[in-house]
Amino acid sequence: MGLLKERRLFGDAFWALFGQLASALALLAGTRILTELVAPDTYGQVALLNGFVALGVSLFSYPFICAGMRILPECQNKQERADLHGVVASLTGSSTMLAIVFLVSGGAVYGYLTHNDSWLYALAGILLAVTVRRELGIQLLIGERKQRGASLWQTTDSILRPVLSISLVWYLGRQAEWILLGYILASLVSNTIWSLIHRVKTDGNKRRRPVMSRNFRRDVWTYALPLIPMELIFWLNGLGDRYVIGYMMTAADVGLYAATYLIINEAFNRSAMVLLRTFQPAYFQQCSQNRIKEGFKLLWLWIGCVIAMGIIGVSLLLLTKDWVADLLLAKSYHSAVALMPAIAVGSALHALGTVVGQPLLANKKTRLFLLGRVCGAVAAVISIPLMVKYYGLMGAAMANPIYYGVETLVLALLAKPWRIISLQHNDEIEAASCNAAA
Repeated sequence: MGLLKERRLFGDAFWALFGQLASALALLAGTRILTELVAPDTYGQVALLNGFVALGVSLFSYPFICAGMRILPECQNKQERADLHGVVASLTGSSTMLAIVFLVSGGAVYGYLTHNDSWLYALAGILLAVTVRRELGIQLLIGERKQRGASLWQTTDSILRPVLSISLVWYLGRQAEWILLGYILASLVSNTIWSLIHRVKTDGNKRRRPVMSRNFRRDVWTYALPLIPMELIFWLNGLGDRYVIGYMMTAADVGLYAATYLIINEAFNRSAMVLLRTFQPAYFQQCSQNRIKEGFKLLWLWIGCVIAMGIIGVSLLLLTKDWVADLLLAKSYHSAVALMPAIAVGSALHALGTVVGQPLLANKKTRLFLLGRVCGAVAAVISIPLMVKYYGLMGAAMANPIYYGVETLVLALLAKPWRIISLQHNDEIEAASCNAAA
């Protein structure tokens, strides 16, 4: 049994690594070509619109998707899994429509006040819809530990997005709308293909539903509500700086910062995501089965991997940042190479904060996890404008280690990952019937 679990963990690690590596390579190659084709101000415009899309995904859909991931392994049969899929899809779809209304309406008002084209926000709304559908499918597959299907779906989308957007820009013009349209078409194709392959099936007449079926809608709402402000804070920490730059500086500066931030953050974020997808389901499973010592060992193996990743990654970047800029950015973007080390330190601290806070998620103490994110957000709100005001783009980069460092420290103090804590004394866990991993 132990050998089977170990083999499955390595299998999960392989497919998680494959998906993240292939996606990262496609994204970095696409960024390299796009920065050759479009000016920094156009790239900055796309980055700001993508930021709004990311906000819609994070705030309006991801809490429900995370709840589905967490509850999915507790389903007893295919019919329950289908019911849960339906509930999560319904809640996600309704909230996403609300986000699209806000986005398009806000774009229309902005366009009217500034006499600029507002139809780009309509494209961003469509992009939000297809992105949510992609995330819903991928994350629920991960919840079932179907890493191969999730990785192939993610890889397909990550390859098609730069291919189609670059093709449209090359043939139709170097405008932001063609980049957005390429992203939309790519996700439509990949979503259609993989949705058909991984269509959720029910037990049909083979097994009748119990009279008193589980109230998945209530369970999803209970888990998701504390995550809504948390996702807003996560977005603020990850993307809020570019809006401060856009307000205090120019769209071209946003383009320089966003392109540089993307290639550095991708390297650290993808590596951390491989570890997250490998260790988190297994760690949650050990905790839910009250195998406290095994879970503790797994958590510290995870923490050790994240620390090693951060030290090695930052050290390599300090030695190779000029080569990285030559390889991954057009020459017109090379003035931002000095931003790379500070962004790398911030990304490494963010990955560490996520893993040291995992005991809170395992205990379903999402409110305490939220507190850690709030502290990081407060530090970001204070530090980013001040640093940008006095140090420009370099200040925005230097703010990364400040607010992510605060967030990591607070999460560590709240979660206390150095202590072995039994879940048997957690009434919230018992009431929620924690049986498996997200």
